[in-house]
Amino acid sequence: MSAILHDLALGFSVALTPSVLIYSLVGCIVGTLVGVLPGLGPLAGISLLLPMTLGLPPTTAIVMLAGIYYGAMYGGSTTSILMRIPGESASVVTCLDGYEMARKGRAGPALAIAAIGSFVAGTISVVALSLVAPQIARYALNFGPAEYVGLLTLALLLLAQLGSGSKVRSLVMSLLGLALGMIGIDPLTGYARFTLGIPALADGLGIVPLAVGLFGISEILLSAGTRNVPKVAAPRLRDLYPSRAELSASTMPCLRGTVLGFVIGLIPGSAHIISSFISYALERKLSRTPERFGKGAVEGLAGPESANNAAAVSAFVPMLALGLPAGAIPAVMLAALMAHGISPGPRLIQEQPQLYWGFVASMYVGNLVLLLLNLPLVSLFVSVLRIPYAILYPIVTTMCVVGVYSISSSVTDLWIMFAAGIAGYFLRRANYDVAPVVLGFVLAPMFEVSLRQALTISSGSLWIFIERPIAATLLGTAFVLVLLSLWMPISRRLELRRTKAGD
Repeated sequence: MSAILHDLALGFSVALTPSVLIYSLVGCIVGTLVGVLPGLGPLAGISLLLPMTLGLPPTTAIVMLAGIYYGAMYGGSTTSILMRIPGESASVVTCLDGYEMARKGRAGPALAIAAIGSFVAGTISVVALSLVAPQIARYALNFGPAEYVGLLTLALLLLAQLGSGSKVRSLVMSLLGLALGMIGIDPLTGYARFTLGIPALADGLGIVPLAVGLFGISEILLSAGTRNVPKVAAPRLRDLYPSRAELSASTMPCLRGTVLGFVIGLIPGSAHIISSFISYALERKLSRTPERFGKGAVEGLAGPESANNAAAVSAFVPMLALGLPAGAIPAVMLAALMAHGISPGPRLIQEQPQLYWGFVASMYVGNLVLLLLNLPLVSLFVSVLRIPYAILYPIVTTMCVVGVYSISSSVTDLWIMFAAGIAGYFLRRANYDVAPVVLGFVLAPMFEVSLRQALTISSGSLWIFIERPIAATLLGTAFVLVLLSLWMPISRRLELRRTKAGD
């Protein structure tokens, strides 16, 4: 425990430096604005703003991106409560009771409870993060190439299983990401692969233009022609105080949601979305008056908001401890570390203690900043909704172009961004989830190098993946997942035939 306190002291010495503190503050404010805008969400926001962080020191950049992330997770609740328009996916549940509270004249207390729940869940989860991640990293130091192949294979399959939409489509998108990650110079032989004779592709596709295109540009294209949301009056600061009964009723849902969200957040996939729905179902099940849910029950707001933010924090555990993204947003942040020349993985905590513990400490600070700023500035955030999309989105597109071009002054990167944006638009219109593409792309270099190193060690024999217990266990689990995914549709058809035969 003394070692952790010493490391946290190091982290706070970094997080409380004026430059890092300012960028954390900027990240929280920008993230909240991103969360308030309907349809944009944290993923598109981080992807759009990623180019602007590449000129910053690594610690400052990752702190700012983290501020954008959990700021957006909170900001989505504002429009959900005031207008019944979720700013991002995890805020859908907030609409159910938060908006009903607003209709009853309790919009201020609803916003306050959402903010307090987010703060409590975020703080407790950051404490758990600082305790859990180093232990996992120490264990992961025993991993060799064969173990990493098993771990990465299982991660890709889990993300396909737990992602939104068709599992087969998610897996196809992951494989597409792996294929795109192989473009460029072979890391072992030095030969250029799949470059189509374009010298600029020798270094491979850039994660920044790819992510900005797939999430940012495609979102703008999808939103083109959307009507502006209606105007809304923001509550005054003096109307934000919840009653003693509302605070009492929200205490246990907040704590339950925190524990539930942190545990679910460790699972790859859209954990923050899943956790908010499960928390809502749990609170309704435990309530003595479940009929109040959907009609302004404070428990139906406090639980999901806490679960949502706890899951957002715990998603960083596999990213920081193993170098594995648990979702699309950690994947983009992992790419930001790689763009700064930092190798993610279990050695990150040992080799870059200032970055890791500075990042953890900044999350403590960021949660406090969100609580102190979001409620007084709710009028400012809501006023952003009054900007016509015809003005807002051209500004955002210009920022994308300038940001991507400024990275390497490459016109090719701009073409990649727009091509990815158009492809992302058509894929999303066809109900394909584009997030697995980025996950596969980020994992591709690590997967390829680990696989080829393992085969080199074993002189080309595949037995190395069976002889090593951890690798065999991970690959065996992945194989069972494949069998289950193949068997489930077959069992449904057999059950349907039995039902028809019985009729």
